[in-house]
Amino acid sequence: MKLLVTVKRVIDYNVQIRVKADGSGVEKDNVKMSMNPPDENAVEEALRIKEAGKADEIIILTIGNDKAQETIRTALAMGADRGIHIKTDNDLEPLAISKIISKVAEEEKPSIILMGKQAIDDDSNQTGQMTSALLNWPQATFASKIEIDDQNAIVTREIDEGLERIKVSIPFVASCDLRLNEPRYASLPNIMKAKKKPIQTKEASSLGINIEPRIEQLKVEEPPVRQKGIMVNDVAELVQKLKHEAKVI
Repeated sequence: MKLLVTVKRVIDYNVQIRVKADGSGVEKDNVKMSMNPPDENAVEEALRIKEAGKADEIIILTIGNDKAQETIRTALAMGADRGIHIKTDNDLEPLAISKIISKVAEEEKPSIILMGKQAIDDDSNQTGQMTSALLNWPQATFASKIEIDDQNAIVTREIDEGLERIKVSIPFVASCDLRLNEPRYASLPNIMKAKKKPIQTKEASSLGINIEPRIEQLKVEEPPVRQKGIMVNDVAELVQKLKHEAKVI
């Protein structure tokens, strides 16, 4: 069994996001970048499936500029086998990313595609579902537990009402929740080994698919600064301020 895991290079979750002065986007120069946190769970789950003897190879796929290879190396240091880097300098929409993943899946023929439930930069939560539709594979989103059988998998997923267990046939697409597992740290020996593991690089333009954006981003603005709260003595004063100062009632 072959596993394909998608990872994304994003601004580290500990970094305070800053908007560019011209409003064209967020500042990424000289900013700490890291692997998207839910993608780390996807990599960890793939490693556990392989360690259980149910997979033979783990392939890491990322899409982005040259620096995106750092994210692949991180996954390889965790224990993955090889990487595929689809090179592009453009910020792609979820549909374009899904098309690329589907194209790679048609070539590599994995049994399972694992990815994070969503990226912390755009919060779209669309790529897994679109990839499933393009490939016509079953999907299991927000997976908090994955149990692999011979030709099927039982996936526990989190929903508003609690937990739901579904059965999907292999091959399938799964988007991983943060509660799925605890990602491991890469040891120094594995970091050194990762430098020798192969990474195949392809230009996105060579795939023969349309990845042009459908949405035009006009401007990015920071949210307004939250005003300082005030204390009131009683309900009457609260109503008075809401009516005459805040003018919300």
